[in-house]
Amino acid sequence: MAEAVDRLGAGRTVAGIAAPESVQTSLHELKTFDGAQVCGVLHRLPGSSTVMVLMHPRQSLAHHPMIGWFLTMGASVWTQDTRSPNNDLNLVHEQAILDLAAGQVFLRDLGFESVITFGHSGGGALSAFYIEQAALRPELRIDVTPAGRPIALAGAVMPVPDAALFLAPHPGQGRVLLSCIDPSVASDDDPLSVVPELDMFDPRNGFATPPAASSYAPDFLTRYRQAQLRRMKHIDAVARERAGEAAQARARYARTEDPRDRRAALAPRLITTYRTDADPRYVDLSLSPNDRPYGSLFGRRPDLTNYGLVGFGRLTTPDAWLSTWSGLSSNAVFERCAAGIHVPTLYLEFSGDQAAYPDDADRMFGAIPAADKSRSVVRGMHFGQPLRPDEPTGYEVAADVLGPWLAERFELVAVRETI
Repeated sequence: MAEAVDRLGAGRTVAGIAAPESVQTSLHELKTFDGAQVCGVLHRLPGSSTVMVLMHPRQSLAHHPMIGWFLTMGASVWTQDTRSPNNDLNLVHEQAILDLAAGQVFLRDLGFESVITFGHSGGGALSAFYIEQAALRPELRIDVTPAGRPIALAGAVMPVPDAALFLAPHPGQGRVLLSCIDPSVASDDDPLSVVPELDMFDPRNGFATPPAASSYAPDFLTRYRQAQLRRMKHIDAVARERAGEAAQARARYARTEDPRDRRAALAPRLITTYRTDADPRYVDLSLSPNDRPYGSLFGRRPDLTNYGLVGFGRLTTPDAWLSTWSGLSSNAVFERCAAGIHVPTLYLEFSGDQAAYPDDADRMFGAIPAADKSRSVVRGMHFGQPLRPDEPTGYEVAADVLGPWLAERFELVAVRETI
């Protein structure tokens, strides 16, 4: 166990393969329906009529390892950023799907006949949210964010993709955070404050020093999950109060044009959320069992990284908290959005995933009503790392499933370059 932890911990860098020499790569800047600027990179195969769309709400996917694989399959690839890539301080998912819509329109205008979304990790909930809203009549789309801000989805052109591919999709940023937020935080102002009876890293509650596996009693897990819910409800209440204060300031400024009210409207009180790397499944591998190694997405020692800088939802605006990080208020929940997916769908899981577990996948895949849908499990970890050093990467194994699935349904270009 110790050897596996040391070698295969949480490294995210996984090599892809080179693109065919014939690929033409270009950078594009697009304007969204609500006036934001977003950027994307198009890797175009000459003669290709099918394009894969890679997008994540929080991260740039310009170097995603699947780019080379899709190109060698015979499809062009479009990778796109949201309006604030790699900075989710103010990530509002309702805006992010307007960003995605701009790319969909751009690709249709270029003449691509088949536009296919590829949602990896958090990109899964993003693309599911987009597809759900795009398929609705405009007047039925969401018109207000969870924080109460108007959002112009009804007026936007939102083409429905021709298919949806999902690789290791998790339940949504907020649902993931609900499962890993530390309920033993005694005070949101003190990152070291602890309620001992709720501390999953306390040996008295079942924790064992790694690499030994921990073991938690069912009654502790019940209390733990209930306390996570209470903490998230509390942060939701704080976020709504602060969002309300900003809304009142905007309303006052509309009446008075007082510069003080304008400053108050532009200066939201940020939310700091300490200790968000604390899902018991990280250290008790008997829970939601799969092939995953010990640890979380952020490291081999969640008992330490839980107190560090990295983690989900550390610093957000009230709007971003409610739209993205709240497991109670966010609209970008895969299982909820999946009910709107009727296009052909391929759902791939990594057998050693540390963020998307088999029981989650059962519910998520089951919620998709598409007549043409299939599900497969391939070996690998959440970011495509191999489970063993002598194995192929998860992306390589996934490509063996993705290629035939695409070839059966869409026109692909014959690529003769040697991989």
